[in-house]
Amino acid sequence: MDGPRPAAPEPQRILIIKPSSLGDVVHALPVLAAARATYPRAYLAWLVGTSIAPLLARHPLLDEVIEFDRRRYGRMLQNPRILAEFVRFVRDLRRRRFDLVLDLQGLARSGFLAWATGARQRVGFRAARELAWAFYTRRVVTPAGDTHAVEKNVALARAAGLRLDRPEFPLGLRPEELDHARARITTAAGGPLPAFTAVVPGARWPSKQWPAEKFAELIDALHAAGRPPVVLLGGPDERPLAAAIVRAVHAPVVDLCGQTDVRALAAVLALAQQVICCDSGPMHIAAALGTPIVAVFGPTNPARTGPYAADAQVVSRALPCAPCYARRCPLGHHDCLRGLAASVARDAALQSSRRPK
Repeated sequence: MDGPRPAAPEPQRILIIKPSSLGDVVHALPVLAAARATYPRAYLAWLVGTSIAPLLARHPLLDEVIEFDRRRYGRMLQNPRILAEFVRFVRDLRRRRFDLVLDLQGLARSGFLAWATGARQRVGFRAARELAWAFYTRRVVTPAGDTHAVEKNVALARAAGLRLDRPEFPLGLRPEELDHARARITTAAGGPLPAFTAVVPGARWPSKQWPAEKFAELIDALHAAGRPPVVLLGGPDERPLAAAIVRAVHAPVVDLCGQTDVRALAAVLALAQQVICCDSGPMHIAAALGTPIVAVFGPTNPARTGPYAADAQVVSRALPCAPCYARRCPLGHHDCLRGLAASVARDAALQSSRRPK
């Protein structure tokens, strides 16, 4: 952190900037919890991407969710109307008169938005990319090496004066959301499911995707071992993947893929006995909820972005080329996941603790 500073007045209006992605927003929840605990009377807002905003909608710890349409504003230099919309957005942001801004994104866009608020305290990472650090009044040094994203956010929160002993991940699920999730599962299954395993097979990057036939083999193996029925989950874009799994599997499967928004998906994950997934946003939601996890990793490093939870197991292959952090396999073979046997994930799932019904 930059040199010593005199004590600042207690902030009255606080803004968290973390627009994306889904997993990254979940990783930032401990900062939200710490800000509310430290300054219970402060006005607390979060600037988040439009597609992820529903996750934070009506959150009990937030006074406001400010939606940022990155895709639309990304075209502002080609469209004067969109440019005018962005200028109005920045003006409205400044009119809110925030006095403390925490930029957890660390990119030029988020750094600029932090500066545009006019807040007297703008805290961000010293190692922020794209020269975003130039927009901050306080630059926080985070642990080097393969440090988990949550630990970096915790370091920033503490440097900003927030009280944070143990990271908490409040998702703010309401009882009615859990009731709706139970009803949705009952309808899709044709009757109540006292226990189920949630399988979320999708991933944003093609290189993170475990093949559909591997998931089908795993589901059949768990069924043969007496594990509860499987509920498939995912977004609308993952319906073809879920359909491929349903065609290949012999065990009974309840397919809810594409039928839940992010809040409803979180509610289903909260009810599951276990979650099996790739490296994805839903994996981080399950970790925040405390649901036992088996996560399949390939090109990414679980030390940095794995499930931040005690009751989670990661299965992967130790290869010289992994982790490569590439969205598509640079070598063209994708052996890190294509070569990962379903039996490895099965053994991890059978060893994983299961929440009581």
